[in-house]
Amino acid sequence: MENNNKVTYNTASTAQIGLFVLNNTATNLYMFFMLFVSYYATGVAGLLVVAVTTIMTAMRIFDGITDPIIGFIIDKTESKIGKFRPYMVLGNVILALSVVLLHMTTHLVPQGFRLVYFILVYSVYIIGYTFQTACTKAAQTVLTNDPKKRPLFTLFDGIFNTVLFTGGQFLISNVLVPKHGGFTMGFFREMMVYVIVVSGVFTALSVISLWKKDVKENWGVPSDVQIKFRDYWPIIKGNRPLQMLIISASTDKLAATVKQNSVTVIMLYGILLGNYALSGTMGLIMTPLTIVLTFIGIGYARKLGQKKAYVVSTWISVLLGVLLLLFFATADLRSISLSSINLATILFIVLMVLQGGAISIGSNIVIPMIADCSDYQTYKTGQYIPGMMGTIFSFVDKLISAFSASIVGIMVATIGFREQLPTADTPYSGPIFWMTMFFFIGMPILGWLASLIAMRYYELDGEKMVEIQQAIHDQKEAAV
Repeated sequence: MENNNKVTYNTASTAQIGLFVLNNTATNLYMFFMLFVSYYATGVAGLLVVAVTTIMTAMRIFDGITDPIIGFIIDKTESKIGKFRPYMVLGNVILALSVVLLHMTTHLVPQGFRLVYFILVYSVYIIGYTFQTACTKAAQTVLTNDPKKRPLFTLFDGIFNTVLFTGGQFLISNVLVPKHGGFTMGFFREMMVYVIVVSGVFTALSVISLWKKDVKENWGVPSDVQIKFRDYWPIIKGNRPLQMLIISASTDKLAATVKQNSVTVIMLYGILLGNYALSGTMGLIMTPLTIVLTFIGIGYARKLGQKKAYVVSTWISVLLGVLLLLFFATADLRSISLSSINLATILFIVLMVLQGGAISIGSNIVIPMIADCSDYQTYKTGQYIPGMMGTIFSFVDKLISAFSASIVGIMVATIGFREQLPTADTPYSGPIFWMTMFFFIGMPILGWLASLIAMRYYELDGEKMVEIQQAIHDQKEAAV
């Protein structure tokens, strides 16, 4: 334990925080893999584009509905092996089994039952995903409550996610797609093996990091307050910081999910720039620079608080989004090439790197901010309910972002892609350019502006969190 003023913080080593973050990376591996499930469903399983995008929306809503239920279950759990660790392992096992069934058997099911089978197996996948991701948000409360330590989650998460999405996109665009001739059965079979093995290892390391932390003495303030499932609404109604964080992060998530959609990436790099493989190579270039910017941002967050870092990074993202739009509208996009460096290439790299760093800070710092909202709930009411707090957030977040797949599917259908999604071989056109700009820049800017408005009413800055931790510390001392 380490004393800071009067508060005795539950500290964690840098290694413990870094290893715990791998739980989020483990589920992000599956999320990244499932970004391409629409190509399996339409190209291999033979389902229609509109049907698949509608299913994606429905499954996202189902994902949100399962969150409060699973959060309630986690908060009621007090096992000998912890409150969170059992569900991290269970969730990862369900993810592995459901992904194998989804990608190895759906195309073998008779056509008349194929859509129903796809939905059922996808539903099982969602349950496993929710079990494990709920622990990422909730278990931070037992890992540490030190305001100097919590932002380290963002640092590691930013680095791991940058490496994951960059390395994953490079692997797909430069290795697996050329090797298997597109999004074929061979592609999905090989990619699936990588995801299952690496995610399993990451989950095991994350469980180890919580071994001495996921214990009863770290499960909040001793209290006789009994929580029931019907308490969800009063919790939401009474926690203004949680309300504002939900609005802020869910609008960002909707926009980010559209921006990161595989269709958007193909439209930008494959059609507008004429070089889909560049998407993977650009990621490798951006990775080290994005990590450096993330280090700077987290240093800022540790000094002045997470809210301040979030607001500043969001403003920077908006500014760079406007500059990117001006660049795409005026530059010769086909001249962008790493084999022949020119002014357009330099500007493209600089703008993309700077925005990537700003986005990384803003998006990744949201998760430790949820832990702040959970501590605020304990401070106000004595309720230690990190599972419910995290899954309230996830429920609304997923409900709103659920529409990302439908937005992409419906919008590309309006410009002529009703039966097949755009591919790298699709000819360039004006409608494709402006649709790509809307997906890649327009929606993110709208999401960031909504975030900035919400943050005006979010009170958990650095000073407030010190006050909250002091009050919780005093409550624990009084209970002892």
